Amino acid sequence: MVDLSVNLAGLHMDNPVVPASGTFGYGKEFKDYYDINMLGSFSFKGTTREARFGNPTPRIAECSSGMINAVGLQNNGVEHVIRHELPEMKEYFHKPVIANVSGFSVEDYAYTCELLDKEEQVGLLEVNVSCPNVHGGGMSFGTSPEAAAEVTRAVKAVTTKPVFIKLSPNVTDIVSIANACEEAGADGICLINTMLGMRIDTKRRIPVIANKMGGFSGDAIFPVAVRMVYQVAKACNIPVMGCGGVSTAENVIEMMMAGATAVQVGAANLIDPYACKNIIKALPRECERLGIEKLSDIIGVID
Repeated sequence: MVDLSVNLAGLHMDNPVVPASGTFGYGKEFKDYYDINMLGSFSFKGTTREARFGNPTPRIAECSSGMINAVGLQNNGVEHVIRHELPEMKEYFHKPVIANVSGFSVEDYAYTCELLDKEEQVGLLEVNVSCPNVHGGGMSFGTSPEAAAEVTRAVKAVTTKPVFIKLSPNVTDIVSIANACEEAGADGICLINTMLGMRIDTKRRIPVIANKMGGFSGDAIFPVAVRMVYQVAKACNIPVMGCGGVSTAENVIEMMMAGATAVQVGAANLIDPYACKNIIKALPRECERLGIEKLSDIIGVID
């Protein structure tokens, strides 16, 4: 029998499959499709200090082998998540969850993470310094080693649980930023977030989405994600969560061979609500086909 379990910075997971933030809501949106407790964990909807309406509509543009979104971190704020979403979540998901946090200042990140760190259900904090579709914050922290390190230090100073920094692929040197986060105390790195993309309505001669540009995700970005996971895993001594274009069990194994300990599934959930379930069910068969007895043995096997 294939052992699918992994240990992510002290967080034991039955398997490495994690729905990515922004594609799985708070889990309740998917719980009636299948028992989501089969997941390794999931990263819930990106949370900010204050409630956000998000960007103006339209926010979504379809692309070949992917999509562009510019939702703009719409959420009800951290206080609402603590008072309402987490207590509800306890009723239908019985494993530790990953809290995805965004901010517009170092103080925002620290404030929100400090509150979520105290919540029993939160097993790990995923600090998003890489959102490409908000103005004033977000990705700006993730494109500079110094800024990313500053956020990391501030969050680690007020938390006790593992902190993973989610990095942007929209940079020239991903390794220098990952190294800066590790030196500042990060317990892990998550990458990649969406790439920056744009579509134009040629008949109307205007951008398809109101924000003009947004985050490009889907199958098309998978090779970029694998490359960056490989680079960072080789350069850092902390675990990596891989994300970007993952839609099959084979993708999960490829990402883990590149160096990922856990693998997030994003856009695929928006295409097929059973995507993660199907990947988890297919993993043992794929492992047997490849002669893998213990999934954790393949992490970072590529030289």
